[in-house]
Amino acid sequence: MAGVDVGGGERRARNSEINMIPFIDLLMVTIAFLLITAVWVTNSRLKTSAEVPAAAGCGEECQKEPLRTMHVHVGEDQFNLVWKQGATVLSEVSVPKRPVEIGRAGATAIRYRELGEAIQREWERSGEHRAPSDRRADQAVLHSDDKTPFRELVAVLDAINAPRRTVLLQDGRSAEMPAFLATFSAR
Repeated sequence: MAGVDVGGGERRARNSEINMIPFIDLLMVTIAFLLITAVWVTNSRLKTSAEVPAAAGCGEECQKEPLRTMHVHVGEDQFNLVWKQGATVLSEVSVPKRPVEIGRAGATAIRYRELGEAIQREWERSGEHRAPSDRRADQAVLHSDDKTPFRELVAVLDAINAPRRTVLLQDGRSAEMPAFLATFSAR
């Protein structure tokens, strides 16, 4: 046992012993916890690579050309709609930024009708997934800076979601769905 001397006194002795067994038990449990956690962290890592699984043993004849993607760039006074296929720019259209306020006083929202109409025209002209039997949607990527107000982003997303198309479901019924799936760009 270990003892601690807290100094002598005149009236009574203040020497007491500290039981070291609980302290040692605590240290052992802490070390065991750290070792188990280290093993879990090591085993839970995923091995990743930038190669596409189908392309690893495939020559150039197997690789598909990249899909067309529409990029919507939000500017100060206009929108730019850019169709890209990989890194290649296929077409570019500028649309003036003219918001239309809707709703009651105190609870107004904005919409960009011209942007929605331009996106509809662009999808009809260059969209890849237009057949009713094709259930995939075209991809739209929204580019904006950090200063763009949230209500403007919502209005742009509404404009991207405006073009609709009819899709045949597996049971033979038809349903309407958005022509684009929208994602945000990461810089």
